[in-house]
Amino acid sequence: MTVTGPETALFEQQRRRLFGLAYRMLGSAAEAEDVVQDAFLRWHGADRQRIEALPAWLAKVVTNLCLNRLTSARARRESYVGPWLPEPVLTGEGALGPLETVEQRDSVSMGVLILLERLTPPERAVFVLREAFGYQHREIAELLDIDEAHSRQLHLRARRHVADTRARFTAGNDEQRRIVERFLAATLEGDVAGLEKLLAEDVVSWADGGGTVTAARRPIVGRDRVLRYLLGMGGRPEIAVVRTEIAEVNGHPAVLFELGGALMAVLALEVGQDRVTAVRLVVSPAKLAFVAAQRA
Repeated sequence: MTVTGPETALFEQQRRRLFGLAYRMLGSAAEAEDVVQDAFLRWHGADRQRIEALPAWLAKVVTNLCLNRLTSARARRESYVGPWLPEPVLTGEGALGPLETVEQRDSVSMGVLILLERLTPPERAVFVLREAFGYQHREIAELLDIDEAHSRQLHLRARRHVADTRARFTAGNDEQRRIVERFLAATLEGDVAGLEKLLAEDVVSWADGGGTVTAARRPIVGRDRVLRYLLGMGGRPEIAVVRTEIAEVNGHPAVLFELGGALMAVLALEVGQDRVTAVRLVVSPAKLAFVAAQRA
């Protein structure tokens, strides 16, 4: 369905913000696009005279659509084959909105999106609206049809859950990029000593193949095990012809792997105290489709 006209132009001004909101809520670029399209159809069929403020009205529609999806998404992820990771998104061109502060970048990082999976849907909604978009609790209460005190309680609980296990990036993006470059070179060159210096003792590696591509189905824990895993991956014959590129993914430097012109993997690192604390590898074709489309 193609709709044009003044209402479309008004909606397009909000599209990127709405996509950023839906993505943070769902951790899925494909689902976020569906939600934004559903919101447009509702806007197209709405009584415009009853809409006092379009941004707030659309934010409420998108938030509620995401809350409806989160319940079924949680059930699907419980039966997911292997570790579940968010869909990566290239953010260098502002696909998820401004990422000018540490807090904004953290709000779309792989690590934080995974932590948000532990929250209830209402907690996640309040956390995203408050932390990533700066909504006041009075505004959040109106969006979620709750009272302001309840919004504050949900936000407090969400922040406690996230803060308990959140590992903040301590280095700036330039330093993170240097660490990613060193990590990639050491992995491809089989540099044991180099990797040992980069990996934290309690580093954990996750791989998301979605049950369609061969990948480790359980987290790999500890420096020695992750080291052997990385050396095995770097020693595969196909690595010799793989093209690599460092790009901004989910607000931080990551590695893209391309083989024969097709995107094969996205590798995101979490860095704390100048050491790699987490390795997240997305190889599921379904999870790579959005980044591949962004690069086309």
